[in-house]
Amino acid sequence: MSMSKVSAKQRNKTQFFYDQIADVQPFMQRLMGYRKSLARYLKTLRLDVDRNSIVLDAGSGTGLATFAFHSAGYRPKVTYTLDISFNSLKVAKQDFKKDKETRGQSIEQIQGNLLCLPFDNEVFDLIITCGALEYVPLDEGMAELARVLKPRSKMILVPVCSSPISAVLEVIYNFKAYSDKQVTETASKYFKILAKHRFPITEPISWSKTCFLLEKR
Repeated sequence: MSMSKVSAKQRNKTQFFYDQIADVQPFMQRLMGYRKSLARYLKTLRLDVDRNSIVLDAGSGTGLATFAFHSAGYRPKVTYTLDISFNSLKVAKQDFKKDKETRGQSIEQIQGNLLCLPFDNEVFDLIITCGALEYVPLDEGMAELARVLKPRSKMILVPVCSSPISAVLEVIYNFKAYSDKQVTETASKYFKILAKHRFPITEPISWSKTCFLLEKR
């Protein structure tokens, strides 16, 4: 079976699943404190983001990373949130309008595929991707993200880390968590790894996620 057929089947299954849970996912993320944890870390990075910056949240779901990014105080020219799930984008759009950190900010929703991003080369000043590359072949996904990122610009990668919790999530959410070694080796082909961050064990996000600060070569 070809990779394209595997990918098409996976895309349809993933889209259907996240369309079904879009209404409850924001509640679960708030309950676990994911937004606050990610926002605290993003704030420490002091990223070079200003009113001329164009940002991509790749595999945005219901907007977790975009909410955290704006909660950390960043105000770019525009943030594009891209996801395969129409319902997730719809829920995010409604919530962006209501939240004090995102209300009035320029946030554009696009339904799309991580392996075929609808953007020209070297468009973005910053990319954030959280728990999305687990649904695609890692090298292909990383290469496509690198393609649309400007040289020497940053990418915040928040992968699912291998753990007992992630093993359960793999079954529930039907994805494949890559090992730290796999993520590191693949990222190094396209990016410099500037930092790896482990969330405090007291924060629920640490049970299933870690964070990489990358810079495009």
